[in-house]
Amino acid sequence: MKKIEDYLKLPYTLELKKEGDGSYFISVKELEGCFSVGDTVEEALVMIEDAKETWISYSLEKGLPIPEPESIDTKSYSGKFIVRVTPELHKKLSLQAKSYGVSKLLC
Repeated sequence: MKKIEDYLKLPYTLELKKEGDGSYFISVKELEGCFSVGDTVEEALVMIEDAKETWISYSLEKGLPIPEPESIDTKSYSGKFIVRVTPELHKKLSLQAKSYGVSKLLC
């Protein structure tokens, strides 16, 4: 079984958002409900480490599952994404993709 120190070393995803009052809301994407606020980015980064330690410690004590960050190496990428472009650019991109053999011309 992993210890708190093991979890704290993992590369969790931090999400930072500047609020209307100038403060910074920060959360750990993988740990639902693990968040904090700081007056500066630096303060928010320090505060989230304390929140993360508390969240993980509580979960370990209660025997709750602790999600681990998804590894970029194990995540599957299709090579496709959806984006809105002009019809002219769509045509150019489709033709170029077809020439590389990575797409059929779909219009």
